[in-house]
Amino acid sequence: MIPILPCRSIDDQLSFYEAIGFEVTYRQKAPNVFAAVRRGPIELQFFTMKGYDPANSYSTCYVLTADVDRLCADFREGLKRALGRVPSRGIPRIGALNDMSYGVRQFVMTDPGGNMIRIGQPITTEVEPRAPASKTRLEKAFEAASLLLHSKEDPATAARVIDDALDATTEAPAALLARARILSADAANALGDDARAVARLDEVTAAELSSADQEAIRDDLDRADEVRASLAEA
Repeated sequence: MIPILPCRSIDDQLSFYEAIGFEVTYRQKAPNVFAAVRRGPIELQFFTMKGYDPANSYSTCYVLTADVDRLCADFREGLKRALGRVPSRGIPRIGALNDMSYGVRQFVMTDPGGNMIRIGQPITTEVEPRAPASKTRLEKAFEAASLLLHSKEDPATAARVIDDALDATTEAPAALLARARILSADAANALGDDARAVARLDEVTAAELSSADQEAIRDDLDRADEVRASLAEA
């Protein structure tokens, strides 16, 4: 199945996808503006819509891949070459790479048309079944806020959920606290609340995580670096 997604400018759309390694396979100027791009087995098609506002787009599709880490790295590298940065807020933007609670490792990319392209890979690591352990408020909030921010792209609700839990937490494992603070910073960055984002990232730096903790949350720390870069450019 090939999704056909709306956009405001076909030129902006094609420039974006070419920057991240897609080939333009078809382009039509009349009677309607239409184009198609492909990268390997991934094919997307686009059409322009009069009066279309990317900021209010609800269009999305899901792409399953066998190497989500490579695609994420390639897309980031392409955007950095084309834009001089890896955009983490506004349009276009690219989200964090995360292991989601529903069994996929994924990231969400929003293109110039406001279309959310969700790219994921099923997590196949087998673990021994065990009885579910009770979770702390911070753990529950982290899972909920991760879904809100990285899947639903609702930074306002994600920020409220994770910040309320952080404010109510007096003690928690260092790695979990760091992940929660980075998630809070990511949500704040998306909302343009630079002061809160900086404060949360400063808390992560001050915590001085052990080498084992740093390795365990490498994806989160990489995202923290992207948020810092975004804040430096703001």
